[in-house]
Amino acid sequence: MNVNFNHRVVRLHGREVAYVVGGEGPTVLLVHGIGGDWRTWEPVLDGLARRHQVVAVDLPGHGGSAKGAGDYSLGALASALRDLGGALGIERATVIGHSLGGGIAMQFAYQFPERCERLVLVSSGGLGPDVGLILRLATLPGSELFLSLTAPAARSVINCAASAGRALPIRPTADAEHYARAFAALADSETRAAFLGTLRGVVGARGQLVDARDRLYLTEHMPTLIVWGERDAVLPVDHGHAAQQAMPGSRLEIFENAGHLPQLDDPRRFIAVVDDFVDMTEPSTFSTERWTELLRSHGEHIET
Repeated sequence: MNVNFNHRVVRLHGREVAYVVGGEGPTVLLVHGIGGDWRTWEPVLDGLARRHQVVAVDLPGHGGSAKGAGDYSLGALASALRDLGGALGIERATVIGHSLGGGIAMQFAYQFPERCERLVLVSSGGLGPDVGLILRLATLPGSELFLSLTAPAARSVINCAASAGRALPIRPTADAEHYARAFAALADSETRAAFLGTLRGVVGARGQLVDARDRLYLTEHMPTLIVWGERDAVLPVDHGHAAQQAMPGSRLEIFENAGHLPQLDDPRRFIAVVDDFVDMTEPSTFSTERWTELLRSHGEHIET
């Protein structure tokens, strides 16, 4: 049975934030990666919504949300999720983040641990220095000009291919469709500016600039699931293995035949893994005393 999802927009601090919502039950908040939108999760929405209220957000600068100049740092994006939850009356959620969205999910749990019940990190950024060459090249000077010249042509080609696909039995793979859609969206100047502003905040020519590994011990009391595609060419699966070792009690699921988007490559398995993870864990309960104890136990006092 298909769940009815509603497409909505809320204005926060004068800027529009788009999202889709459907289903009933404990809330699952889905956070896409750079260049994506709510459709990053489209094949798994119905399955997850059978047991949860599912909210899939378009991050600021992406999809149907406001674009243009703005603060696209991880901290600002995590705060945007907090404010969206407040506007929707959602006090706590299981937060599922893909790629950049995984980094945002970790930042959300760090800034607002009382609002996060569980973490699901899907091919997450922020867990090691390595990142695909294309994203590193996109941070270089001159990339804005290159994208402004190539993305409009790509959008025209993609539109023609889509028209042909409706007439012929041709269907691109889900991940190919995702990447093509993300690249074509860069034909819009405001989308392109938001994309580059977001990317350059987390990636440089030598790799990822943001590294959460020094704070992973803070997830000791946060149920955490790590999902990775073994064939990921954007963020290597080694990051997932290392993160699992550094996050006490976390669970790692490797999708052997998946790339950077395991939720698109194998949506049935993804739904089953998330449902099982939720069934087997209790929501995190935030405690100031426990948080302080973790910081003190890992802190080091330096004499001056």
